[in-house]
This record gives sequence, C-alpha cells and structure tokens, in this order.
Amino acid sequence: MDRLRSAFDKGKEKHHVVEEKVGDSDDIPLSPGQSIKLTTVRSQEFDPMDSKLENTILEDVYAAPIVEDDSPYPEVRAAVPSTDDPSVPQNTIRMWVIGMILTTIGCGLNLLFSLHSPQAQLSTYVTSILAWPIGTAWARFLPNIKIFGLELNPGPFNLKEHALITIMGNVSFGASGAAYATDILLAQNVYYKQDFGWGFDLVAIWSTQCIGFALAGIMRKILIYPSSMIYPQQLITATFLTNMHINKNVPANGWKISRMAFFAVIFTSSFCWYFFPGFIFQALSYFAWITWIKPKNVIVNQIFGAQTGLGLFPNCFSLDWNQIAAYIGSPLIPPAPVIFTIAISIVLIFWIIVPAIHYSNTWYAQYLPISSSGSFDNTQQSYNVSRIVSKDLGFNKKAYEAYSPLFLSTTFAISYGLSFASMTSTIVHTILFHGKDIINQIKMKDKPDVHTRLMKQNYKDVPTWWFGAVFLVFFGLSIATVRAWDTQMPVWCLIIALLIAIVFLIPVGVIYAITNIAVGLNVVTEFIIGYMLPGKPLAMMFFKTFGYITNNQAVTFVSDMKLGHYMKISPRLLFSAQFIATIWGSLVQIAVLRWAYGSIEDLCSPTQKDHYTCPNGGVFFTASIIWGVIGPQRQFSQGQIYYGLLFFFLIGAILPVINWLILKKWPNSLVKHVNWPVFFSATGYIPPATAYNYASYCVVGLTFNYFIKKRWFHWWSKYNYSLSAGLDIGLAWALLMVFLCLYLTNAQFPSWWGNSVVAGTLDSNNLAIRTMLKPGETFGPSSW
Repeated sequence: MDRLRSAFDKGKEKHHVVEEKVGDSDDIPLSPGQSIKLTTVRSQEFDPMDSKLENTILEDVYAAPIVEDDSPYPEVRAAVPSTDDPSVPQNTIRMWVIGMILTTIGCGLNLLFSLHSPQAQLSTYVTSILAWPIGTAWARFLPNIKIFGLELNPGPFNLKEHALITIMGNVSFGASGAAYATDILLAQNVYYKQDFGWGFDLVAIWSTQCIGFALAGIMRKILIYPSSMIYPQQLITATFLTNMHINKNVPANGWKISRMAFFAVIFTSSFCWYFFPGFIFQALSYFAWITWIKPKNVIVNQIFGAQTGLGLFPNCFSLDWNQIAAYIGSPLIPPAPVIFTIAISIVLIFWIIVPAIHYSNTWYAQYLPISSSGSFDNTQQSYNVSRIVSKDLGFNKKAYEAYSPLFLSTTFAISYGLSFASMTSTIVHTILFHGKDIINQIKMKDKPDVHTRLMKQNYKDVPTWWFGAVFLVFFGLSIATVRAWDTQMPVWCLIIALLIAIVFLIPVGVIYAITNIAVGLNVVTEFIIGYMLPGKPLAMMFFKTFGYITNNQAVTFVSDMKLGHYMKISPRLLFSAQFIATIWGSLVQIAVLRWAYGSIEDLCSPTQKDHYTCPNGGVFFTASIIWGVIGPQRQFSQGQIYYGLLFFFLIGAILPVINWLILKKWPNSLVKHVNWPVFFSATGYIPPATAYNYASYCVVGLTFNYFIKKRWFHWWSKYNYSLSAGLDIGLAWALLMVFLCLYLTNAQFPSWWGNSVVAGTLDSNNLAIRTMLKPGETFGPSSW
C-alpha cells in the first residue's frame, strides 16, 4: 500500500498505468467483489485526445482508491457512483406526485412559450431544482401514513426519486420543449385553416411520441448496456443529482471547495451575469467587435458578423453562455476529439469553402446574405409561398413559373449538403468502426461493466415484449392518424417513414451516445417525401414527423434510460414513469394548445400584440411549402440551381472508408481524431446559428476538455461537470425570469451604446449583401 501512495506522491500531475496483477487490500474499504491494483506503478502522461481510455488508467488522488470494478471511462467514473443500495425506496407516492405536478407545469408552460417570440424553454434542470426543496419539505413535514399500502413519507428525499422525477420531465418536455407534433397541428389548424378536432390531435401526438419509446426499449441491449455508450449529457445530469445527495469532498489540485458549494457559486454567478448580455449590455452577447468599427461595410459584416456573418477569428468569442451553448449544448460535455472535429468543420467548411462559393457567385450568392435561414425570390425579398399554392393546397405550376425560383443563402444551401453527407457517413462509419461491437453486444459477448452488473444483480429487467406491445398499439394509432382523417398520406408512406427511423436508430444512437451530437433526419425525410408525394404539404409534415421525430424521440428515451441505468433505477419502474409521463404530458400540451386557440387573440399573427407569433409553426408551414409543394425535384434535380449538393451523399459515404483504410495501415495517424458524422452533422444548426456560435463553443470546449483536463486532471474530474450544470441551470432560470418579467411585460431594452452598437450593423439587420437590386430588377435564371 505504501508503494502505491508513494507512486501517487511522486507523479502528482501524471497518471499511472499498472503493469502487474490485481491484488486485494485489507487496509482500504471495498465493496464486495471489488479489488485494487497494488503493484508497481509507472508514470505516463495522459492524453485527453484519446477518446477511448481503458480501465488500466488510474484516476486521481482525490478519487482514490481506484477500483478494478468500475467503468473503463474516466468521464463516467468522475460523474457516476459505482455502487448501489437496492433498499432505497424508488416507487413512492412522493415521486409520483411531484413528478406528475412538475410534468404538468413544464408541458403547459413550454407549449405556451413555443408560441411566443422570442422563445423561452424550461429545461429539465429547472424542474429538477424545484423538485429538491419540494421533496425535502415533504420528507420533513408530512406524516408517514400509508395510502394504498404505500408510505406517504418513506424517509429522506433520495437520489433515485429525484432521478425519476428528472427523467419524467425530460421525456415529456425537457428534451425538445413542446412536442414536435404540435407544430404540425399549429400549421394545419392556423395556417391551412384545417381542423380535425381533439381526437385527431391526441392520436397524432401519442403515436409520434410513443413509437419512439417502444423502439428505444427494443434497442436497449445495443444502446444502453455497453459501457462505451456513455451519453455525455447524462453525465452532467448525474453529476448535478449526486452533488445534491452525495456529500463527498476531497481536495483536487489544491481546491477544497465541495462540488455542491462550487455548483451553487457557478449557478448564482451564471444567473446574475446573464442579465448583462441578455438585456442590459447586449454587445457582450454578440461580441463581433470588428463590425462595430465598420458597421456599414458589407465584406466586414459578412466575414466577421455574429448574426448573419461567419464570425471569423479573431472575432469568434462570446461572453454569453446562451450564445456558446444554445444550439448543441454545453461544450464542457463532449470529449476533446469531438470538439476538435467540430473545429475542423468550422474552419474547412465555413471559413474556407463557404467564402469561396459565395464570392465566386455560385448559386447567385452575391445577391443574398452569406448566412440566413430565410428563403428568397429573385427580387431579394422573402419568398412569398402563398403565390404558388392553389386553393386545394396543391402546387400551382403556372404561378410558380411566373413568379420566381427559390433561393437560399450560401450557408443554408451548404447545410443541406452537409445533411445529405451526414446520413451516408453515419451509416458507413457505424458499420466500419462499430459494427463488430454491435454484433458482439447482440450476441452478449462483451463483458458488462459495473453498472450493468449491479442492475442485473438487483433488479428485474423489462421484458422486450412489453416494448413490442407498445409499438403495436401505437403503430395502429399511427395508421388511424393518417387514414381516418384526410392527411394526404397513404399507409405505405407511413411504413417507409418508420423504416427510416428504425434503420437509422442504431447509427444515430451510437454517434449520440459517444459524442453528444445528434444526427437529425429532418432534411432527408423532407427530401424523400418530396420526391415520393410531390404537391402534398400535409403528407410531407407527417412523413417528416414519423421518420425524424420517431427516431429523435427514441434517442431521447434511450438517453434517459441510460440515466436510469447510471442511477440504478428499477427498469420496470422506469418503464412506467417514462410511459405515463409521455401520455400525460402529450394530453396537457394538446389542452394548452386548444386553450390558446380560443384565448389568445390573433394567435400566430405577425402583429399579435403580446408577440404570440408562433415562430415554430410558421417555419414548419414554410418548410411544408418548400418541400411538399415546390418539391426537391425543382431544387436539386439535374439542371436545377442546387443540383451539385447531391454529390454530398457520395462524399459522406467515401470519407469514412478513407479514414478506416488509413487507420488500418497507420493506427496512430491523426485522422483517428476525425469523426465524419460529427464533422457533417454537428454544424447542422447553421443557420440560424453561425460559425461565431460554434467557434465560441470550440474555444471553451478545448480549453476545458483538452488543456485543463491534461494539466489539472484532478480539478477537471471533480468540478468540470458541476461547472457545466451550474452554467446551464443558471442560464435556464435567468431566461425564465427575463421572459416572465421583461418580455411578457413588453419592457424595453436600455437605450445606450452597449445595445445600439449591435443593432446598427449590417450584420444584425440581415443587410450585408454585396449586390443590391434596384426597383424592378431581378436576378437568377431566365426560366425555371
């Protein structure tokens, strides 16, 4: 034992690899079946760019003793306890009451917030924090009587109850805000003036939400049980929850503050700070200081702009956590190789290729903003979709030929190409790099880690047929959705949409579990249905939802099942909690949506007095016209403006093969750090995001997950995830306060230089365009 301690003392900033056998120790308390390595230790520098770390890596002084029976991944060891007490009560009245109340409030408010512009969203962290004082007060003040055989107050509010409440909130409203199906209903009811009633609304939302739940459970052997399926986002949640319930405090690199106290300081600071970049001093948020020097220079605003520009270095860092983490989450979560890949994507695609395309006037780019999520006609105005739609919601070809083709900004067009490449690269990458592991997991050949062993040892698993039964029930409801009402969508299209969701579930799930980057199927589903059923906007919306959201919901459910796995939640109780919260939350959202129709005057009107302008519903409606009415054949087929983007399908399929071949020959080549699905899909939010947001993300991510992790690994292990949780939750509460106290009261931003300097640039007004037309002029092809 002295030799082990001596080795730690001699190499404080290094990590130590054990070379001999495992032994037992009488002087260190261990759980049954655990042992530590007690033999000769040699110092070895730790490289955080190594995305897969074996269990021979010793952790840290603060986490000692390092036990053999633990996760092989330091990220997991730093966030998740490797022990379990199955006697802790989980299925309690307290858990169900608090969980259902917060689910109801969260679903109702998030649906209402989704109708407002600007939008706000309650995250699961908001309700999780609320659950803490409520649960603690329940344990302190309520009597312990029995109701239906269950104790009303079974003791202290515990970690497992808290985790279940958090999961109920996440599956019902926390992952994506309002249910995606509500955007369909809003577009259909408000914009198309077509209302099928309450019954249709309920079967539509239940079927689109719950099929994903069934698929998640069926795939859990591949996407949950393997130790390599980390789900970095859930490590943040696990850290946040354990901070509240497990009080361990060992010094790390000289820092003695506990993780809970550290979280409290960061949370308070984040909450207070956001009022500056979010309201008082907005220049801190859009810190594109070069554009302030030349506010009317088109090139400067295009290259260095933060809102409709490219945010080129050195103009690429924000002082607003909302700008840094708004689109793909906290940069403190993904491993360093993932962030490194995103940085390469930003530099190559958006700082080299996009300017080259734009300034060569490819796709008539000089007449458009370099980065915008809008669509334009040949007079540089927003595309007026109403001019090409017939009375029966069909495509009016003559009107289209007399009006204009549809044009996209350079980054918007490139984003479609990247989406095409992400689909093929995800499939090929998964087969080449994870195919063998997936097959081994199906055959149960992989050795389970400590978390899987504890779950199998202490709890009954959910029979797969339970999830199969859920799938059959809601597949029947999905058929009723598309056929009992006139949705323009035949059953065979529904089956194809679901097959797309199923085929991509393992590739998308594996990429998300390892990198925290979600590969979206929205563009591909729009593309496919646009060719299969042109001129059917309602069918397009439902096909996209059953193909994309079923897959997305499945990944969300799987991710929360992994959190339950980490927190040692009974799988059968977790099944009930997820299912009931989803059913109830969907009902609440439909009720609030129906209430809004009758209670909010001029709902979805651009001039609605309280700004309930329905931004999501409007975007969904526009997309239904672009893809469902005009159709991709008039955008991407041979001879059309954006035909060249189809070659991204081929590029996405070839590049992972090249990587694989290089690594076969040179296993330590630098290409091992490049993940092509991440390269193509991580920047999928550009636009409306910009490279400015992503560059800020990469700067913060590489600072903490590479430099700090490598230099001060003890500090990183103890505080990194607490830092992320504190920043995220402080921001969430600040956004809620700003929304409730400022936006809803129509408070005006302070009028001073710190706000006006941003508003006065071409970048912020979407006017950074090199060639402006005179009245009556047009650009583009002469016929289309």
